[in-house]
Amino acid sequence: MAAPVAQEELPILEAIINIRNRLTALKKNRGEYIKASDVNTLYQAIVKQVTRLNEVRDDRNVYNNRLDATLADVFNLLSLFYLTIGKTRECPATYSQIASMRQILDHMNESGIYNESDLAPFHRRIADLRQIVQQDAESGKHPVAMTTLLERQLNECDNVLRELQESLSVLSPELMPIHIRLVNVRRQLVALAAKETASQTAASARAAEAQPGPGTHPHAQAQEESPEEVESKTPTKDQPNPEPLPAPRVKAELKPLQEELRKIDSKRVDGKFMGPGGSFPPSQAICSSLLEECFEIVQEIRALDESKNVASSLKPIYDRLMEIRRELESLVMTHRWSLRETDLWNYSLSLQEIDKMRIDGKFVDADGNTPTGQYVLLYLLRRCYGLIYRLLSSSEPVSEELMPIANKLSTVKKCLNEVLKYGGPFSPRDLYPYQLALHQIDSMRRDGKFIGVDGTVPEGQGIVMAHLNECHELLEMLKQRMNEGQDDDDDEEFDEDSYTFDSGSDSEEEA
Repeated sequence: MAAPVAQEELPILEAIINIRNRLTALKKNRGEYIKASDVNTLYQAIVKQVTRLNEVRDDRNVYNNRLDATLADVFNLLSLFYLTIGKTRECPATYSQIASMRQILDHMNESGIYNESDLAPFHRRIADLRQIVQQDAESGKHPVAMTTLLERQLNECDNVLRELQESLSVLSPELMPIHIRLVNVRRQLVALAAKETASQTAASARAAEAQPGPGTHPHAQAQEESPEEVESKTPTKDQPNPEPLPAPRVKAELKPLQEELRKIDSKRVDGKFMGPGGSFPPSQAICSSLLEECFEIVQEIRALDESKNVASSLKPIYDRLMEIRRELESLVMTHRWSLRETDLWNYSLSLQEIDKMRIDGKFVDADGNTPTGQYVLLYLLRRCYGLIYRLLSSSEPVSEELMPIANKLSTVKKCLNEVLKYGGPFSPRDLYPYQLALHQIDSMRRDGKFIGVDGTVPEGQGIVMAHLNECHELLEMLKQRMNEGQDDDDDEEFDEDSYTFDSGSDSEEEA
């Protein structure tokens, strides 16, 4: 339970809540691009409150009250704003990435399902983020309070990562390959369990919709619908058809995983994995418990209809997680064109609320029981955390205002590379659309820079200019190749004439 807020901290809490409300209002404004000046003003305001808070608090005590929770929300949202305006290499932008990383590491620590290859990317990412924070600390670009906060959070991530590494170090080298195989099999099983549940949910929903009401003719509803209504229900690219996963396909995907588990289980003698020379390596419990858990998931997938679905008491959580997962996976595909990093704020809040519903790592019902479907919900929860982290990590140092230009140049560059790859013949008319697109982008610059609506210079000038210069270079290469092709045609015509002239001369001489 959170501690009460001290009397001297109440004015600070009120100011921080006001800043959060201003950030939320700015996030909801989709009518115009987010200005760096607005973000910087709010950042300076929160830094001022943190400085006031440090003056009234004792550094030796650990605090956890409503003020700390609100402050964490503000820093998380402010961090997303920094990513949106393209300041990805400044320490405030790292806050949300560190928080997302910490959530994933905590879940990995809780589940125990990971291997060396899973930890390596986190080691690299922490090193990258630490370098950003240290550079800002040395240059004095950001207040000491900010860099100290981020250093502390990075150290906490490092500590969790070290615990995970140490838990793997107890594995004997002989059992390491078996552990890696079991981790991979378990992941495939929980993914299959989620697919199985999703297919049943979709089938049940369609069956309910197809069921005619009492006293209603089976075809009455279809006859009452207008062609526009029927068309609106037709799946499109924006509204994919939720086709269920057929039962035979589920069994087909499950069978090789079961065979893999049986092969691993056959390596045990009296419940223990045997090493070379007939010895029994240490750390048997880790692999044995993981193997048993895999068999439990197999049984859950193969169970009867009433037990393999997510329990009705957990159905709202399942539906919400499936919805978040679909939306996040869509953003992963289209984030270059449709993602404003601050949009991830709502997803993070929803996941945190769902995560807090767990008791001792399990979702429980109103009676305190643990219903079926735990593996599916935990898989979906961790999958959503992973998608958010992926979106945060892939954010480019280009402001939202310059992102349309960067995307257009990226598309032009791909098209020019394809034309260059497959060659001609092509004419000046074929290159005209690319010339026109680059000319339009060039005309948007003032004094060699792209200027924002408010007259400032948005982040990402270097990246956009590099794309623009590369497009011009590709276009020049295509023009050169086109001119060379025309010269070759002219040379061929000249050689043919001279050949005719020479043969004519020879004929005259022979005559």
